[in-house]
Amino acid sequence: MTHELVILAADAVYRTSTMEAVTFWVLGTLAVLGAVAVVAAPKAVYSAIFLACTMIVLAMLYIAQDALFLGVVQIVVYTGAVMMLFLFVLMLIGVDSADSLVETIRGQRLAAIGAGAAFGILLIAGIGNVSVNGFTGLADANAGGNVDGLAALIFVRYLWAFELTSALLITATLAAMVLTHRERIDRRKTQRELATERFAPGGHATPMPNPGVYARHNAVDVAARLPDGSDAATSVSGILPPRTMAAKNGASS
Repeated sequence: MTHELVILAADAVYRTSTMEAVTFWVLGTLAVLGAVAVVAAPKAVYSAIFLACTMIVLAMLYIAQDALFLGVVQIVVYTGAVMMLFLFVLMLIGVDSADSLVETIRGQRLAAIGAGAAFGILLIAGIGNVSVNGFTGLADANAGGNVDGLAALIFVRYLWAFELTSALLITATLAAMVLTHRERIDRRKTQRELATERFAPGGHATPMPNPGVYARHNAVDVAARLPDGSDAATSVSGILPPRTMAAKNGASS
């Protein structure tokens, strides 16, 4: 009887380890492919979508390793809030591919390459440290509960690292504002000059209607209707191909 229990326990451990290995290789492959697609995508919107997919795969890896809190936070906070907000901003304002070829700050590409190399060295050092010294098992890490163990690591053992990471995120936010700031190369027009242009022949005395207003479809790629019934071509963003609507049934063409 004892011999049979040992065989059953060994078989259960073998099946569990096999399923964990299969899960790791499948999800790990998807995560790497998603990360490569983020860099290789031709448009920023596609990169954001691939990054969201990669974050979801990482959340599944966390859950598979019994890190339930990290998995839920990865989906709710990062994928559901931060990445979706980033994606909506990209879809609203648009990003021109020519903007990535212009350096708003001299030497920012060299700094980015140096930062990437530094993070790569830290990653290699971390993997080497774990390979040499070993790692704590899931049973010891989650002995007092996954949330309690994570809180003890963040707010007790690695408090300074957590605070430095917060400062780094704030610095990154300010740096993003500086990088996206564009210097004005021409003189700002006064209100009188703007009013003169609007009332000049060919101008528009009133503000242009939003895309889709008084049209057959309320969409950002459908031109608005002017009082004379013609399309307002300037109401559609230049990065979107304007969509025309059929006169009979209103279907897109």
